[in-house]
Amino acid sequence: MEIRDAHFPGRAPIDAYGNGGFRFANMSHLGALLCVPSGIYGWHVSGPAEFSEAAFERVFQEQVDIEVLLVGTGTDLRPLSQELKTLFREASLLADPMSTGAAIRTFNVLLSEDRAVAAALLPVD
Repeated sequence: MEIRDAHFPGRAPIDAYGNGGFRFANMSHLGALLCVPSGIYGWHVSGPAEFSEAAFERVFQEQVDIEVLLVGTGTDLRPLSQELKTLFREASLLADPMSTGAAIRTFNVLLSEDRAVAAALLPVD
């Protein structure tokens, strides 16, 4: 049996979150999510300490189709490092860290307005 990385090939609002995961598009996923224009991916990051250029590689690959990146940092707001802020600024991305709940609500609104939005979401219990 082949185990592949989690991927939903499209854009969809996040319907629910909690218990370490997310629900969207009649599916569920345990762990972090990365929502970019090409789809929704399982994100192999377990906490803000793992935020790095490599962790956001897919975001940088799709930067021409993204204006705003919402970073859900869990139950509490955790600021992005100066290095990441600089990288996002150089890529012309507005990166906005906030709690995961706030990021999901904002993502869903911007998505419904057909805005160029992406989200990197850490799960909450």
